Amino acid sequence: MAFTQRLPATFHTDLRARIGAALDAEGLDGVVLDDALDVAYTTGFSHFPNERPVVAYVPRVGDAVLLVPDLEREYAAAQDVHAQVLAYPEFPGERSPFAVLRDAVGAPARLGHAGSTPVARAAELADVFGRTRWSVTDVVDRLRRVKTPEEITLHQEAARIADAMLAEGARLVAESAEPPTEAELARHVTGFGAALMHAEHDDVVVVPMLTGGLVYGGANSAQPHRMPGGDRLRAGEPFMLSLGCAVGGRFVESERTFILGEPTPEQRRYYEVVREAQHVGTEALRPGVRCADANRRCLDVIRAAGLGGFLRHRQGHGIGLGFHEPPWVSEGDDTVLLPGMVLSSEPGVYVPGHAGYRISDTVLVTEDGPRRLTGYPRDIDDIVIGR
Repeated sequence: MAFTQRLPATFHTDLRARIGAALDAEGLDGVVLDDALDVAYTTGFSHFPNERPVVAYVPRVGDAVLLVPDLEREYAAAQDVHAQVLAYPEFPGERSPFAVLRDAVGAPARLGHAGSTPVARAAELADVFGRTRWSVTDVVDRLRRVKTPEEITLHQEAARIADAMLAEGARLVAESAEPPTEAELARHVTGFGAALMHAEHDDVVVVPMLTGGLVYGGANSAQPHRMPGGDRLRAGEPFMLSLGCAVGGRFVESERTFILGEPTPEQRRYYEVVREAQHVGTEALRPGVRCADANRRCLDVIRAAGLGGFLRHRQGHGIGLGFHEPPWVSEGDDTVLLPGMVLSSEPGVYVPGHAGYRISDTVLVTEDGPRRLTGYPRDIDDIVIGR
């Protein structure tokens, strides 16, 4: 039986009840959400965001409303969204799209919008809805942080595919007569993951990025978010596969540093320090632990090894409908970890002119401790290609 990516209707029924309770606790009659991921979360409608507003209106009591431009109306219906679909003619149009929403829902006394809503859009909403009092609310952001069992199933399947993409990338490099370029390797693993998903899944939820990632070798990998280019991987150098996948709109990332040829003592040292830091940091992702404390335990391993000068970033971040989303496993984030949170654990060291070394797994926080959803091997013998 093929894997089905669509969440059951009960997910949205339960979510509506939880949003309603949260709005009631804040004294709000509803919330207007214009972030594409919040819209997907609350209604099941995935789309490519552009200048035309797409908005989910979720009242404290009653059915949600999905406001779309008319050219998206059929697409919303095809996705069997969990909301009343309301279309406006065009943007900018002679009337504000939000006037169409107001005509449908009236003028509630108190509404909220997410902190991510642009200032100009918040002002337009306030103008259109007249006497409605507005406030910023994070009710949906808080709910998104803790995944339901149905969402975790999607993350688990995404992890399986992301690990398969890593294995396929390593295979291609090992079997190629000439090492591929960064861009060639990136295209190959991305296409492999997408093809695997479409071959094995029903109802693929199409999001702007089903599969993807970064590939870089040698000194290029010392730049953590460098885009793949035309440089060819070279024997004797490390290279990094930083890959991700979304199943049902739920992401994971699975990243490994590989070494093309027998590692030098220097390469072994850098890699083993990062591997130990990733182990310690992952073990710290437990209920009741503050994000900042997990990050400190993780990065202190690198500092204790004398490599603190090569740190460029935090331990990790939340993962869900977005590749990067709260909470942040970093200094400055006092969020207390809860069961159901999904996080990356990805410490790294970056040596200018030499290479970067990073290991990342997607980790589920459970009552019993951290559980790695991605599981590609991490021992150094497992990441050496072509000795």
